[in-house]
Amino acid sequence: MEPFKTLTSKVVVLSQANIDTDQIIPARFLTTTTRDGLGDQAFYDWRYEADGSRKPEAILNRIDPAEHRILLGGPNFACGSSREHAPWALLDYGFRVVISTEIADIFTSNALKNGLLPIVVSQQVWDDLAQHQDQPVTIDLENNRIQRGNAEPVAFKVDAFARQCLIDGVDTLGWLLARDENISAFEAARNDPKPEIAR
Repeated sequence: MEPFKTLTSKVVVLSQANIDTDQIIPARFLTTTTRDGLGDQAFYDWRYEADGSRKPEAILNRIDPAEHRILLGGPNFACGSSREHAPWALLDYGFRVVISTEIADIFTSNALKNGLLPIVVSQQVWDDLAQHQDQPVTIDLENNRIQRGNAEPVAFKVDAFARQCLIDGVDTLGWLLARDENISAFEAARNDPKPEIAR
């Protein structure tokens, strides 16, 4: 996983309310157990015709994902069923951050575990970002703030443990494995029989 400290990017605005996980990655693509290629299926029904041809008017077909790594979603983003494939698809497409006024709790948990940063902001901040969507935005995870141009920085909240994992570029298992030596030493000390006390 790529460590996340700061990211500067343009935003893509999908302002529709209640964008659910089935829109992010339709259920028919959930048979895979790997992330590879899921970016091609992200928002598939929005991006492709029934015959598989690309819809030229679809915004996600008209941008360069390398330059647009922040998704500004409408309220109640990623509601619906829990599926880890949803953050996988967004990440594989190129997104690293999702910003909305409301993000579903289950999606938030899945996103943080997989390296995608979900950020909840006020409607005022959302409107400002949407109105200046061609202006690069910097997400500073080390200081928990959003910076757009010369505007005042905006603070955001993120779970402390998940934040550290993102900064380090590891998932929960990777965090534990990095501490294997300390864990093994603790277990060895705990299991070491105590010497009998002389009477």
